Amino acid sequence: MTFKFLINEITSLLNDMINELNYPNVDFSVDEPPRSDLCDVYSNIAFQLSRKLKKKPFDIAREIYEKIIKSYLQTKKDSMISSVEAHPAGYLNFRANYTKLTYETLLMNKFEQGMPDIGKNKHVLIEHTSVNPNKALHVGHIRNVVLGDCVYRILQYTNHNAYVLNYVDDSGLQVADIIVGFKFVNLPMQTDKKFDHYCGDDVYVKVNEMYKQNTSLVENSRYVLREIEKSDSEIAKFAKELTTKVLNEQLKTCWRLKVRYDCLNFESQIIQSRLWENVLQAMKKKEIVKVENNSESKHLGCLVIQGGLDGEEKVLLRSDGTATYIAKDIPYAAWKIGLVEDPFGYYKYTTQFDKTTLLATKLDSRNESNPGFHAADLAITVIDARQSRLQNIISKVLYMLGASLLRYVHLSYEVVTLSSDTAKMLDISIDNKQSAHMSGRKGIYVNADNLLDMLHKIAYEAAKLRNPDADNIWLERVAESIAIAAIRYSMIKQDLDKTITFDIKESLNLEGDTGPYLQYSHARACRIIEKSMYPLMTIDHDLASTLKTKHEIALIKEISKFEMHLEDATFNLSPKSIARYAYSLATQFNAFYEKVPVLHEENIEVSKARLILVNTFIIVMKTSLNLIGIDALEKM
Repeated sequence: MTFKFLINEITSLLNDMINELNYPNVDFSVDEPPRSDLCDVYSNIAFQLSRKLKKKPFDIAREIYEKIIKSYLQTKKDSMISSVEAHPAGYLNFRANYTKLTYETLLMNKFEQGMPDIGKNKHVLIEHTSVNPNKALHVGHIRNVVLGDCVYRILQYTNHNAYVLNYVDDSGLQVADIIVGFKFVNLPMQTDKKFDHYCGDDVYVKVNEMYKQNTSLVENSRYVLREIEKSDSEIAKFAKELTTKVLNEQLKTCWRLKVRYDCLNFESQIIQSRLWENVLQAMKKKEIVKVENNSESKHLGCLVIQGGLDGEEKVLLRSDGTATYIAKDIPYAAWKIGLVEDPFGYYKYTTQFDKTTLLATKLDSRNESNPGFHAADLAITVIDARQSRLQNIISKVLYMLGASLLRYVHLSYEVVTLSSDTAKMLDISIDNKQSAHMSGRKGIYVNADNLLDMLHKIAYEAAKLRNPDADNIWLERVAESIAIAAIRYSMIKQDLDKTITFDIKESLNLEGDTGPYLQYSHARACRIIEKSMYPLMTIDHDLASTLKTKHEIALIKEISKFEMHLEDATFNLSPKSIARYAYSLATQFNAFYEKVPVLHEENIEVSKARLILVNTFIIVMKTSLNLIGIDALEKM
């Protein structure tokens, strides 16, 4: 029973009041006020009723209090409500029963066993990362990777049967470009660089520069695209070898960020399986597609989606028979939600950093066991906002094929740029601009590995200054955790529709709105427990009643809101909800830490109660950090 139950009790009380006083049904809100000195919770019900009752809101609020709430508080001894005021402005202001709220909140160790069953074992697929296997991940990709991973963590925690997919576009234009580089420009395969860095930073950029001077290379690219789709061609075999090497390096980067997957899906297999044929037949049967025969159309001879989707036709197959981006995505999306049978077999690709198995698809459908990836109740595709139009088309096609619009969700986000200071630190020239935008073809992007290395280096030096006697192994481990916290938190703390301008120094600040600040707050609390001379006790009502200062109450209230923020994060697929909650929780704890003695409190019972409060903070903060993939450090 936490803050959510206070709100639920008030909501239930007001609904019962409407029936008892024969008031008309109205939609009303029960919310937290902008200022906590006014009340803990308020309702606008009197304003909503005033329109229908033709009375002043204050008169209605006073009537509700006198006729219903006053007697309710006198008879309901276990209420979470301690007092109510009919405010002259017309609101009903409620105060919590702090002793009861404190007692229930400090039993929060129940969260160590998991949350109430929000997901009901709902089968969910989350596709994220899906970076073309021709380059290293750059800072923009990190937002996708971290967002998808946090959504997975939240859904898993709330009892969803969630799996993570990584779609490997091993047959697209960008892969064709690096094949042209190795096969037709004869660039060397051997390099001292990390192989994904070499392919993206050198080969891909070089080939795109050469296209401008040598148009025959462009034709070679088209030839390569056609050959990739033939599973037995030499080009297809080379593409498999090449993309596997790049993919393995990309996975190392993701694992460094504490991100795991369940299955790799390969675009080449989507093409070579019968997925496309099965979906195409269904689309033809429902007259969703046609072959363009208008001689004046630029799509003459192409297979297109009929007009009406986003106002224009969309090409699925080019006139030369090659598939477009969306032609590969539609059958994959249909597979995710079970509109087609699963044509794939599965094999162990590798063991990941967390000792879990990463599977990959194969065209041989004979399985010892079916892992159950396809036919999900909900498929979430994490991809940036520039793909919104295509994702909308996919969703509409799935709907026309018989699926609910609610089963396929595009989780979109805006791009990531670098602050001017960070760009300078990484030797990127941006002239006089305030931020740097990524461009793969121009070679203007920051590899995720390089950014993590820079963050690690700075975090290491700072940790060494704080802990001059620490050994190198500990410093390396802590520096890596801080670096990961800095970048992960920066990627999720803002609204998804806002561009992120990433700044290295700002992200590492131990006193700002950062991941390391959250870690530092947790470490501070751990030090209090470590130094305590009293064993941790179980809260009782007597101990709960000793916690009365404003900083204690503020921290208790914040802890009690965990479940509300978790539900918001779950239902809205919003890791930001957990990130903002963790920051608010850390802020309240640090105010408590600065103003309220724990170890030096003279009253032993009060000291013991405060230790329970600190320990409950640790439990809830650690849980919150785990949900967003940040290590809960005990020392920094």
